[in-house]
Amino acid sequence: MEPELIADYACVTGEGPLWHPLERKLYWCDIPNGRLFRYDPATGVHEMCFEYPEAIGGFTVQADGALLLFMARGAVKIWREGKLETVIAEIPEERDSRFNDVIADPQGRVFCGTMSTRERLGRLYRLDTDGSLRVVIEGVGTSNGMGFTPDRKGMYYTDTRAHKIYLFDYDQAGGEISNRRVFVHVPEEEGEGHPDGMTVDAAGNVWSARWDGGCLVQYDPHGVELQRFAFPAKKVSSVTFGGPDYTEIYVTTAFGHRKEIDGPGAGALFRLNLGIQGVPEFFSRVQVN
Repeated sequence: MEPELIADYACVTGEGPLWHPLERKLYWCDIPNGRLFRYDPATGVHEMCFEYPEAIGGFTVQADGALLLFMARGAVKIWREGKLETVIAEIPEERDSRFNDVIADPQGRVFCGTMSTRERLGRLYRLDTDGSLRVVIEGVGTSNGMGFTPDRKGMYYTDTRAHKIYLFDYDQAGGEISNRRVFVHVPEEEGEGHPDGMTVDAAGNVWSARWDGGCLVQYDPHGVELQRFAFPAKKVSSVTFGGPDYTEIYVTTAFGHRKEIDGPGAGALFRLNLGIQGVPEFFSRVQVN
């Protein structure tokens, strides 16, 4: 099946597609340009709804419908009705870095990764609902896509630079992760690319975007590849399920500023309708003063 082009804003790093169940719209961002977009499948209208002078690495939907933005320098802000409110001004150790992919867990905490710098590797943090922040993983190449197993006992975590998707034991009550093992090791071969953003469908299959691989790959719960879908862009960056019944797959791509090299679909938002059932992502429930 050919992916359907939904919107092309020539994003440098189109990322973080996320279905907003209260608005019934899809949001996504252009990380380095600080742009946030939304798409209404009921009307076919898409628009840029926000622009900020610093990077937006990722975001979650709060239980009240606001967006929790994870930004440059470790900043976290609430975006509600066009207005920003600061939750965390910065993380001193991340002043030369930024957040990348993030995900809310079943209790409303947020796992949020930061990029590596020249001086040190990246980290994975956990932002708890009371607003406290703690490091849960050190020494990450490129912190990226995450997801939970249907029984909520496991959490997937992608390190793009390591070419690996890991699986952790996950304790829903306390939010702890442990017992890391490799779920998928993407071959370091020409054309395979690197694992980037990901999501998990209702059957427990993992969908992984391939940066520099030009495709979206579906794995079964044992890490066996089931199928892959090609896109007219080398850098396929992230994926999520959306639509009123969560059967629409939305995919972002990157490097829209150099389509002549990375393909005509670089920097765009695409949709696949495969009849595969997805599940809603969890709301974040971080307290804001």
